[in-house]
Amino acid sequence: MLVAIIIHAIIQEYVLDKINRRMHFSKTKHSKFNESGQLSAFYLFSCIWGTFILISENYISDPTILWRAYPHNLMTFQMKFFYVSQLAYWFHAFPELYFQKTKKEDIPRQLVYIGLYLFHIAGAYLLNLNHLGLVLLVLHYFVEFLFHISRLFYFSDEKYQKGFSLWAVLFVLGRLLTLILSVLTVGFGLARAENQKLDFSTGNFNVLAVRIAVLASICITQAFMMWKFINFQLRRWREHSAFQAPAVKKKPTVTKGRSSRKGTENGVNGTVTSNGADSPRNRKEKSS
Repeated sequence: MLVAIIIHAIIQEYVLDKINRRMHFSKTKHSKFNESGQLSAFYLFSCIWGTFILISENYISDPTILWRAYPHNLMTFQMKFFYVSQLAYWFHAFPELYFQKTKKEDIPRQLVYIGLYLFHIAGAYLLNLNHLGLVLLVLHYFVEFLFHISRLFYFSDEKYQKGFSLWAVLFVLGRLLTLILSVLTVGFGLARAENQKLDFSTGNFNVLAVRIAVLASICITQAFMMWKFINFQLRRWREHSAFQAPAVKKKPTVTKGRSSRKGTENGVNGTVTSNGADSPRNRKEKSS
């Protein structure tokens, strides 16, 4: 946690603060820019690190390793260090709420955000589902990295929207892949395993109640994220529609041709000219 706090401060002082001074962001954009800058750096580093572990341990070539030989209570040094680093980073986010002077109205959202990460990472670590947890984390981090890096480009140029369109597609695909991998591992792979007895000494939690709880927590979290995603897209669509809608201007009333000609003959901008005073109609009225 202390190392994460120090790295957080270094990125903030030597990178993000210098960019903020050049761009002159408002207070709202300033806080969002700092949040996206910190998270994009963390997501990129974690995604590269997690992918390296997946390749080195042959997860991609043999997907059955996600449930085979459960419980996975023996981990390599890289795997264990990865999980310890993830827990340390998200625990360090609590004091960072004070250091970053987060607004009171933003604190509940941040607490829910941090709590969900800690709940799922700690759950995968304690239930010896570290193989499945690693795959899902890498998948999720990649999608989140794309969102935050797109938001950074958006702050520098508000016309930049391509990154958000790509992120929207990958977000939905990421949720589908998360559900498919979870159901395949927990609902089919572990359900067909021979050893299905609760044993704390060996770290075996492969029982029906635990499997249902794991799948329920993953499905509820994915549904919650999709609900937030749909609201976000609807809000962006309304803002975009309001921005693109042309301003309605009132058209000036057009009078008949004869009256308009009379107006131009009788005067300019409402003033009567000498020619108007000596018009044929006026001479006729005088003679009568």
